[in-house]
Amino acid sequence: MIELYTAATTNGQRASIVLEECGIPYQVHKVDLQKGEQHSVAFLALNPRGQVPVLVDPQGPGGKPLTIAQSGAIVLHCAMTSGKFLPADPARRPLVLQAFMAAMSDCSPWSGALFVTEERVPDRSAKNADFIRNTLLLHFKEADRLLGLGGYLAGEVSIADFALYPTYNYRAPLLHEGGKLPNLKRWAAAMAARPALQRGMKVPA
Repeated sequence: MIELYTAATTNGQRASIVLEECGIPYQVHKVDLQKGEQHSVAFLALNPRGQVPVLVDPQGPGGKPLTIAQSGAIVLHCAMTSGKFLPADPARRPLVLQAFMAAMSDCSPWSGALFVTEERVPDRSAKNADFIRNTLLLHFKEADRLLGLGGYLAGEVSIADFALYPTYNYRAPLLHEGGKLPNLKRWAAAMAARPALQRGMKVPA
């Protein structure tokens, strides 16, 4: 049984969504970030960075245990081992990977930077927050453009959609001020209706 060490963060949700969507059985271990459990000796043995999520597969490649951190790596691992949501077609796969990387390297980090700028740094700057917020909106505008070409980010439901959804869900109030990004809103409603995604978003209970 795969074990998932996670918390109710966008990164954690990304991992549980893909496990649910790929139909991979797993056991949840809740990591209480408020209590600092991510810095415990036991957790740091799994991920020295002290970050969730972490996936532990006792029967990894060749039957050897495998431990993976980073939600993007977990998403790719689940897709590749299950054969789902990452097309084998060499003409289609790059488009999925391109949209997946945009979700992971553009939208997610800028959303995280906005959180830190608004809530964590000791010397807060309204100008810096505005710059980060506007950059995040630009990345989501590109997602909205792609979604105007088809139902999903890469033409079919894929790991790209699972990677983006938790960040979108967290930032939805900002993204839809003044009726902005209608394609993104339509996509989000379709994604939210998926039973597996609903289950993944509720982990850990």
